[in-house]
Amino acid sequence: MNLKKYLVRALHRLQKGPGYTYKELLVWYCDNTNTHGPKRIIKEGPKKKLIWFFLTLLFASLVFWQWGILINTYLSYNVTSSLSIGFKTMKFPAVTVCNANPFKYSEVKPLLKELDRLIEAALERILQPTPGNGSENLSPPLDLELWNQIPLVLIDEHDKDNPVILDIFETNQTAVGNETAMGNETSKKYKLAVKLCSHQGSDNCTYRNFSSAAQAVTEWYILQSTSILSKVPLHERIRMGYQAEDMILACLYGAEPCNYKNFTQIYHPDHGNCYIFNWGMDEEALNSSNPGAEFGLKLILDISQQDYIPYLSSAAGARLMLHQQKSFPFLKDQGIYAMAGTETSIGVLVDELERMGYPYSDCTMNGSDVPVKNLYSQYNTSYSIQACLRSCFQNHMVEICGCGHYMFPLPEGVTYCNNQDNPGWAYCYSSLRSSIKQRQICIDSCKETCNDTQYKMTISMADWPSEASEDWIFHILSYERDMSTNVTLDRNGIIKLNIYFQEYNYRTISESAATTIVWLLSSLGGQFGFWMGGSVLCLIEFGEIIIDSLWITIINVIGWCKGLKQRRARARYPDAPPTVSELVEAHTNLGFQHEAVGAVPGAEALPPEPGTPPPNYDSLRVQPLDSLGPDSDTE
Repeated sequence: MNLKKYLVRALHRLQKGPGYTYKELLVWYCDNTNTHGPKRIIKEGPKKKLIWFFLTLLFASLVFWQWGILINTYLSYNVTSSLSIGFKTMKFPAVTVCNANPFKYSEVKPLLKELDRLIEAALERILQPTPGNGSENLSPPLDLELWNQIPLVLIDEHDKDNPVILDIFETNQTAVGNETAMGNETSKKYKLAVKLCSHQGSDNCTYRNFSSAAQAVTEWYILQSTSILSKVPLHERIRMGYQAEDMILACLYGAEPCNYKNFTQIYHPDHGNCYIFNWGMDEEALNSSNPGAEFGLKLILDISQQDYIPYLSSAAGARLMLHQQKSFPFLKDQGIYAMAGTETSIGVLVDELERMGYPYSDCTMNGSDVPVKNLYSQYNTSYSIQACLRSCFQNHMVEICGCGHYMFPLPEGVTYCNNQDNPGWAYCYSSLRSSIKQRQICIDSCKETCNDTQYKMTISMADWPSEASEDWIFHILSYERDMSTNVTLDRNGIIKLNIYFQEYNYRTISESAATTIVWLLSSLGGQFGFWMGGSVLCLIEFGEIIIDSLWITIINVIGWCKGLKQRRARARYPDAPPTVSELVEAHTNLGFQHEAVGAVPGAEALPPEPGTPPPNYDSLRVQPLDSLGPDSDTE
């Protein structure tokens, strides 16, 4: 069938329509539908008809109300969590160990010499403010230019409405200093604070108050040392940190011996040189053959506490973290401390988390759909929300402050902040860190990973070595490290670690959809069947009645258009149009009979009489039949 014939037949069916009116269609539907209720409306008496009408309307409303609730529940994409326990041979976690102190004080002391002199003089003024102890008597003089970049100040809170800011190194503050001695009653009215300004000499400043002077001194020292160390090349910072051969004295994994060469070194801004066992970057990850302490990792570490930076690291010990292979260790958030002079045993249990992706949750598989550029990708590590949050903060730091913070990786083409090149960086950093809006932007931008492995640790400690065995243990360890018969190790620097699986049972916490399309269809059908006694076929019948109603509407529209066209034709010809016989008679009178009714063969046309004007053919032009009015005689 060609296209033209198909369109002609389709137009014919369209013009034909269903063949009845809206009322007839509605009565037919009520009489033939399988849905309960409509049939009783047309077959009962007037009173029952009214009752059944309201009942049908009520229950139909209930069905649509329930359907709305069910569809809204389905579109909310809720999930249910299920817990399952399995048993299998598992990969041993990656173990990162660091020293709580990032650098050897003997190596970094030349860089921090002036800084140490400043804080010692400031503490002397605060703790022993007696005449003659001032910094003006020191030789060589203090570097007050370094101090004034980020100074420590005293805030006099005797009058809380009008606090007074006191500079520690102003020479005319001796009397005030005498009142601030720690043993004095008035010392409680003074608070030590860090003064941060947008640039040196500016009045746009903020004060970071602390409840303890110890906290203020530590925060001030971190800010100042950050500015100094940010200008030191990376290879120099690595050299000034603790080396693997000095820190890792002994290693045993299961029954296999290991040493510092089995660890991967990375530089961590908070803890200096860190060493990762079983990271899985260059070699296949190790499996644990059995649960129990004898099948785990055993380490003996030397943290060399005597070489700690006094004002930078107030805690002593080793910082360690268990994490997945090829993931970056964020020890400041998820690490734990192991205390010197102890044996720390860590029993590990494994939890595997499996989250559903979009639209059930806003998680990501590998971070490719996260709008934040991952700055930790330079380590070739996998995506994590901690990496995203820190990358987001660093990007904002670069955008707002014009430089990057020393504790985070740098974007390409950006330098770390320091007091010389960026005088107001500490003020900018402090404002950005305390900004709730900035934190919320990063939280909204970053996503959790859909699959994650968490290690639950049970920690126990005991003194190690015991008093009875410490002599020979320290002798052996000192000889193995330094090839010396002298004891170079002591209880303040030795740590023993045991890390092992408690059992091979692992828990899997997985999410599943609380509502599925099968649940939705069965719930919709259940509500429809309960309230109306209907089924899918009833819905098809209802769809059929809607289609027939559309056909009737189309036919009515076509009829209305035809009527409109006829009314316009009547308005154009107010008089009745001529009939065919009148047109023929007009042709005859003008001498064109043989053209109108057929000429006789052999007949000759009569010539026109003299003086007769030529015929006007335009006045005899026949109008098309379809333009005549509806009352014209076209028979």
